[in-house]
Amino acid sequence: MTLRVAILSRGPRLYSTRRLVDEANALGCSVDILDPMKLSVTVGNDGRRILHEGWNVEVDAVVPRIGYSITGHGVTIARQFERMGTYVANSSSGIQNSRDKLHATQVLSANHIPVPTTALVRDWRDVDRAIRQVGGVPCVIKAPEGTQGTGVYLAHTEREASEIAWKVLENAERVLVQEYIQESHGRDVRVLVVGGKVVASMRRRAHGREFRSNFHLGGSVEDIDLPDDYARIACKAARLLGLDVAGVDLLESSRGPLLLEVNSSPGLEGIEKATGINVAGHIMSHVVESHAFTPLDLNQLLSNKEGHGTLSLKVRKYPELVGRRLGDLMTFDDDGTIAAIGRAGAHIWNPSEDLVLREADELIFYGEIDVLHQRIRPLIQQTIDARFTAPEKPQPWNVEPPSEHEAAWAAKAPEHHWRYRRR
Repeated sequence: MTLRVAILSRGPRLYSTRRLVDEANALGCSVDILDPMKLSVTVGNDGRRILHEGWNVEVDAVVPRIGYSITGHGVTIARQFERMGTYVANSSSGIQNSRDKLHATQVLSANHIPVPTTALVRDWRDVDRAIRQVGGVPCVIKAPEGTQGTGVYLAHTEREASEIAWKVLENAERVLVQEYIQESHGRDVRVLVVGGKVVASMRRRAHGREFRSNFHLGGSVEDIDLPDDYARIACKAARLLGLDVAGVDLLESSRGPLLLEVNSSPGLEGIEKATGINVAGHIMSHVVESHAFTPLDLNQLLSNKEGHGTLSLKVRKYPELVGRRLGDLMTFDDDGTIAAIGRAGAHIWNPSEDLVLREADELIFYGEIDVLHQRIRPLIQQTIDARFTAPEKPQPWNVEPPSEHEAAWAAKAPEHHWRYRRR
């Protein structure tokens, strides 16, 4: 039976789209290129449908090539295909996760993936402080959403950084201020991950005075032997964001690899020309092998049983738990169970009662929510009671000098200014 594949793309003549079509045809697939902006969605109790020019779209697999400008509608279409039981090479949640740069950074850093220090600013009065918190100038100013280097600026002075940030805030509700990695100026490493494995990698170098190394901006590319730690970080990042196909950008810093961003619709021209590797072939082969399986939303599955769900508890919030045996804290039964321990970027599933807790651990519970609350509350209360018996430590004053804007505002109403309160 011929596999029916739909490629969601607004650019049928683009290099990446044409290569995917060629490789799909070579594998004996029937391929259609569908403009996601021309697709309609029907949702109801009697079924779910996607329409194209008045006809129902019926395919076995979908390869989304969703541009930034149509992320919202593109994600809706991808999600609808998922609800219909169709395999989608990059999940709707994965596309959404990777498009919001700050959200992606939060997810990745929470899972111990090294990233440049990044600040989100929504108020122009916080710009100066954010610049200092990421290490001062030079620094990088970014729009929170965007691809292919759009909305990314390098500021060399505080005044220049502030002016750029203010201009971005005039057109958007927020702006990112990011640490500048001097030793990686004008270059980065692009890693192509397909199905959880690295299939190709290259180093990109910026052209002339341009600091952005994107191939479509005129940057040069070269094949590299990817170090193991770079490959490990790239695969983990794609997995955490929920992407089967991902272009992962890494900076070569003195601290080791730093993850810059993850692209859910990576361009194929530069990396295929630099490496000679048939990346499009790897992608389509993965689609053919995986199309019978549809990803499942685990959170939705776990909460499907009435009254049941998941909770988590970070040990660092309750230091009195450090060094305690798991079995001394809770009993293990079917009504409320510790499903896993998050530790050092990994998970220990079905942990032993003899496991000793560490400060950075996260307890993950699954069971009946009311029962979990009854079990966890006494545990937390014990630690709170222990704190009240200990002498209170004096809280330090915030002695960091205020910025020019903050000082001017505080001079008008110093008794109300948060800087002069205890933390």
